[in-house]
Amino acid sequence: MRGNDKVSGVWMARKSSPKKENEFIFVIAGQDESSVSIEAEKVVDGLLEPGQRATGLFKADGGEVSAAEVLDELRTVPFLTERRVALIKGADDFISRNRPILEKYFENPCATGVLVMTVGNWDARTRLAKMLPGAGRLISVTEPKRWELPGRLIRYADDAYGKSLTKEAAETLVELSGDNLGQLYTEIDKLAVFIGDEKVITHNHVESLIGHNRLFGVFDVIDAVVAGDKAGALNRLRAMFAGDKSEEYKVVGAFAYHFRRMFNARVLLEDNVRPDEIATQLRIWSNRDGFFAQLRKVTLKQLGAGLKRLAAIDYAIKTGRARPQVVMEQFVLKLAGG
Repeated sequence: MRGNDKVSGVWMARKSSPKKENEFIFVIAGQDESSVSIEAEKVVDGLLEPGQRATGLFKADGGEVSAAEVLDELRTVPFLTERRVALIKGADDFISRNRPILEKYFENPCATGVLVMTVGNWDARTRLAKMLPGAGRLISVTEPKRWELPGRLIRYADDAYGKSLTKEAAETLVELSGDNLGQLYTEIDKLAVFIGDEKVITHNHVESLIGHNRLFGVFDVIDAVVAGDKAGALNRLRAMFAGDKSEEYKVVGAFAYHFRRMFNARVLLEDNVRPDEIATQLRIWSNRDGFFAQLRKVTLKQLGAGLKRLAAIDYAIKTGRARPQVVMEQFVLKLAGG
């Protein structure tokens, strides 16, 4: 069954397994907040129909709600639904503050209420953790490896929209948008609307909707670099950041994507493959002349070194060791200096 229910700004697939006997408590644990949140919404979708949410769902932040409020909600007689669901997000502190009360509730949960809690960590040594299997279920959400992301996106596009996302399109999306799963799902949502009645999301769709402006910006920066215009390169880079303030890491992805394509094209060029064949093979549809003009001014060694530096930059940004705009300006200045 496919769902058309928009939850928290994301169209979700309603494919969670139904509630089993004696499952009155769900704990969803994981470090990636967006992935945990998505899993929590799937659980709620499996417990309530869309029209039942208004009367059957109570949602609260774990840092702002009391145990008494949550238990009152769970024990309230359901109205127009079989059960009431209390979803407590970020419940680590909530659990720590109310451990004795929750232990009593785990012993005797309400038969018409389901408690769903999301946490960053779930300590298996605690009494609550040992009691949980008797009252419900632990769902551990592990952050997917980068190589697993395209497969996740392909399944999401099919589950949520009945759209086929090609492997190449999924890989391009990861390259251009980074590896935050929640953010990537949002990009799929945009693409599904973008292609309308079409059934297949292709590489061209991804590049047109997600990557066009960023790739155009990268091209402009590199054009200034190969022309020896350091100031122009920096100004164009700063314009990219100004236009994408909320997602600075995507600028790094766009550079890596462009450099990887240039590297592959340079390898083929040195193997005496004709430019028109290279363009077809690497799907270089726009500004071919400009692309090959840039390519002839850089060496394979320079492109390889650039890719290595971009990988190091990506790691430094994700580990909080560098600010995206500062480190990318240093990258561009180093490129301009040869």
